[in-house]
Parts: sequence; C-alpha cells; structure tokens
Amino acid sequence: MPNHDWTLMYAMHNALRRELEHLAKLAAREDDDPRRILAGAPGWELFTKALHAHHTAEDETLWPVMRDALAGRPDDLALLDAMEAEHAAIDPVIEAIDTGNEPLGDLVGALTEGLTAHLRHEEDKALPLMDEVVTAEQLARFGQAHATKIGPDASRILPWMLDGAAPATVAAALAPLPPPARAAFENEWRPAYEALNRWNTP
Repeated sequence: MPNHDWTLMYAMHNALRRELEHLAKLAAREDDDPRRILAGAPGWELFTKALHAHHTAEDETLWPVMRDALAGRPDDLALLDAMEAEHAAIDPVIEAIDTGNEPLGDLVGALTEGLTAHLRHEEDKALPLMDEVVTAEQLARFGQAHATKIGPDASRILPWMLDGAAPATVAAALAPLPPPARAAFENEWRPAYEALNRWNTP
C-alpha cells in the first residue's frame, strides 16, 4: 500500500494529459494559423505555468531529499537522473513552440511524446520510490513549494487542474483550503475558468 496519498499528483498529471489532447487538436487546425491561435490561448498559458511550477517544485524539493535518502543505491539514483533529464528535455520543446519556426504539429507531437512518457515513468517508478523514502514532512514541503510557485495564479490553476476530475479528487484538493477560499472556488474561480475559451475554438 502507498505511504502517501497521491490524489493531487495524479490530478495534475491527468490535467496535463488532458491539455495535450487539446494541443494536438489545435495544431491540426487548418482554418487559421495554429501558432497565432496558441499565442493568445489561455489554455497554453495555464498549461505552461502549471507544468513549470510542478516540475520546478519537484526539481528543488523532491529529488534532492531523495538523493540524500538513496545514497549508495546507484540504480535508484539513476532513476532520479532520468527524472531530471526528462524535465530538462521538455523545456526546449516548449520554448520552440513559443518562439521557433518549426512546424507546430511536429513540436506538439514531440511535447506529447516526451511529457506523456515522463508522466508514465514517474507514476510507474518514481512514485513507489517516493513512498519508500520521502517522509510526510518532506512531501508537505513539496506541496508548499508547489503552491508558492503557483502563487497568485492559484485561483486560475486550481479549477484548471480539477476540470473533469472526480468529485472525490475535487474534495481532496479543496479540503486544505480555508472556508473562504473553498467558497471562492465554487462561486468565483470555477465559473471564471469555465467561461474561458481556453483554446480559442470557434
């Protein structure tokens, strides 16, 4: 049995997977310039902000404490090397989508392949290792770092992350919030998110 509750980790991963599907549909559009659409799409902004916060929080607060705990275990340390390398490989693809001249469809394909493989690798191999060596306090620090990096965008990223999530996942995500924030989520944050045309669809 897992030592930790990974509900929110899976919620973030599933939100990223969901948005990759939207990106693929946008890149395949022929009625307008997909890159121009993407440049002004709230969905792309939310996706990149959430992904950057998630990966940076892992890089800064999870992998270092795991390296300390796994000293002398070269196979497990190699897994952490792979996690960091997979993160690093994703960043240039996102930059190329924002600024490059390569075909958008090729870049979105590369992003989808790289990120999907990374999420599956993390879930299959890294999460069980975290269950073994990461303490509850260390995981709480990761959650705090994650929240700090999202910062003032929490009112936008939280409903984005929970879009389509099961009621139990929504309840788990909202449980740590003070009552005024939970009320704001229901009455302000989620309605504002639902009103967005995330991918500038006709």
